[in-house]
Amino acid sequence: MTRPTPAQLRSLILWMVLLLACVLFQWLDLSNLLRFDRQLINDGQWWRLISGNLVHLGWSHLWLNMAGLALVAVFFSPYYRLREWLLLLLLTSLFVGLGLYFFNPKLLWYVGLSGVLHGLFIAGGWQEYRRYGKSGGLLLALIVGKLIWEQLVGPMPGSEAASGGRVMVDAHLYGAIAGVVFIVLRFIYYREKTAIASF
Repeated sequence: MTRPTPAQLRSLILWMVLLLACVLFQWLDLSNLLRFDRQLINDGQWWRLISGNLVHLGWSHLWLNMAGLALVAVFFSPYYRLREWLLLLLLTSLFVGLGLYFFNPKLLWYVGLSGVLHGLFIAGGWQEYRRYGKSGGLLLALIVGKLIWEQLVGPMPGSEAASGGRVMVDAHLYGAIAGVVFIVLRFIYYREKTAIASF
């Protein structure tokens, strides 16, 4: 077994901090203080666009999302530097919050990390595809298929029972779009960086 590199360790620490923060917020029952709440956002509490991703409906909802976060940590951590993961987390959180705010005007409140997780899986799946081809391609196809199903049919069977409440599938779409935007921006950045270096 190869030892993790310092960069991989820093990424793993990021996931541990995120996991512990979500568990702490659930234990302290901070959902009402941090959740996406349209009326309070209208009153100026803009941080809820991001913090709503960090609180959950209940413990079952939390552990479901933490299992997804663990998969990201185990399989995708080496694919990006710490600052890239931080940027991706911020981007996906904003896309989910702003997407729900502007495109789901009837939604009054929202909690959960699942939208962000879809963005992380898209970005991680892309790097998996670049390195291993078939496995990454299959993963991306499954995620895209899931998103299409949710938009056409509704939540995946059993997902609402597992999470303990209604599943806001549009949050998954907004997070996935953020993952694609991140991939494109990263490609442009490194292309320009390489062009400047070669000049």
